[in-house]
Amino acid sequence: QVQVVESGGGLVQTGESLRLSCEVSGLTFDEVGVGWFRQVAGRNREEVGCSVRSGGSTLYSRSLKGRFTISRDNAKNTVYLQMDNLKPEDTAVYYCAADSTVSLVRYSDGHAECGDEFRYWGQGTQVTVSS
Repeated sequence: QVQVVESGGGLVQTGESLRLSCEVSGLTFDEVGVGWFRQVAGRNREEVGCSVRSGGSTLYSRSLKGRFTISRDNAKNTVYLQMDNLKPEDTAVYYCAADSTVSLVRYSDGHAECGDEFRYWGQGTQVTVSS
């Protein structure tokens, strides 16, 4: 049984940092692709970025690259989302998703993202940034 569990959300002030964790079980973690997404109530889900697989590419949304960093610890079956210099507009429910294969979405300018075709999703963790 595959399980995806996020943790680390909370309430922070503008400019502060927060690290979210995503633990994946039930898959061969070295081969797992893990994506981070966020959703504000009433809006479409937005991709933050993804780790394609262990030793593979780490991709980011165009708008969030620079403040958010994704890393993985294979010994802990965990992928992290480090969020720095948080802003009120980063307030959202953050989800992670996992799958054994990831089909990249490629753009004509060379930019690539993981897309949202992951089979396994976590329950989400709330991040609130106060002004």
